Amino acid sequence: MKTYSLSLAFGLLLVWMSLPASAQTNRPIKFQKQVLTKMFFSEGVAVGDVNRDGKKDVLSGAFWYEAPNWKQHEIAKGDTFTVNGGYSNSFLNFSMDVNQDGWIDFIRVDTPGESVVWYENPKNKAGHWKAYTIHKSIGNESPAFTDLDGDGRLDIIGNDPEAKQMIWLKAPFKKGDTEWKRYVISTDNIGIHKYTHGLGVVDMNGDGRLDVLMREGWWEAPADRTQPNWTFHRANLGEECSQMYLLDVNKDGLKDVISMSAHKYGMWWHQQGKDAQGNPTWEKHEIGKLFSQTHGLALADINKDGNPDLVTGKRFFAHNGKDPGAFEPAVLYWFEFKPGPNPTWIPHQIDDNSGVGLHLVVEDMNRDGLLDIITANKKGAHVFLQQK
Repeated sequence: MKTYSLSLAFGLLLVWMSLPASAQTNRPIKFQKQVLTKMFFSEGVAVGDVNRDGKKDVLSGAFWYEAPNWKQHEIAKGDTFTVNGGYSNSFLNFSMDVNQDGWIDFIRVDTPGESVVWYENPKNKAGHWKAYTIHKSIGNESPAFTDLDGDGRLDIIGNDPEAKQMIWLKAPFKKGDTEWKRYVISTDNIGIHKYTHGLGVVDMNGDGRLDVLMREGWWEAPADRTQPNWTFHRANLGEECSQMYLLDVNKDGLKDVISMSAHKYGMWWHQQGKDAQGNPTWEKHEIGKLFSQTHGLALADINKDGNPDLVTGKRFFAHNGKDPGAFEPAVLYWFEFKPGPNPTWIPHQIDDNSGVGLHLVVEDMNRDGLLDIITANKKGAHVFLQQK
């Protein structure tokens, strides 16, 4: 009897050890909300260790917030913007060590069609950060910040509405260099309006190079990304959206596209298939429509089960009360992804008085091994720390 009990216990232990972490603990996912400010300064946000004290700080608009108590410091002269009827001069924010001096710098994307600027970290010295223009006009409401050419440096991808071109801005590569080089992706009349919605930077054809994706199709990256006039492949990928991602949703070996409505109701996955000639086809499926204005979307494995979940929320008063559902609560959600032939996304509400801006950040802020969520919009700036 003892031998049977021990064998059974050992067998159960082996089964338990083989389960993913989330199945082992079966713990509910909860977040602690921390308010950095209730003022409307920015709809973009970034993170980085600004003062090199080993803690991740938050950068948003004209300010950075010092961890762990979120003391506010000025990057530039701060203005408060009008929630009803106004916009800020900070649509998206990014952080990186631009000049490679060992200190995190700050990148601010203004309203569509206006400039993108980087601010040099003063290395703990008092005063405002010195500003440098990266490009005088950048369009698309979801410009991307990713390593397009594989050199290990993060580039900016969007459009130049003045020149009517799709472009990318190559980050400085050599230490001490601060020049961002401009390269043309396309001169076609596609995706060039400053208020264009929908953009993704993903490997569409599996050749190891990141391509540029829009609702109308995608530009295939050449071996030399500095070459102009990339080949465009037409596709119909639905309505105006925010960030676009590529993921094999139904596990059929083909990558599908995920998109969400920027101003209306709608969350979708676009199933890739093949026609008789082997050309890609796309079929739209609805994920859900719990709330409108999903203008910021991130993919991240929140529950550590190996599947990338969706993190999004309402961009509160995105069009100053004119969008469908504009006066509904400014919610923040994560959608638990269950892949397979009949994929599902289980909604989990995190908050009902914050939402997202033009994007959001999902990152382990306090190095506890759990992913946290950072947002900024007309409701202020917030950190949501995942709890153990």
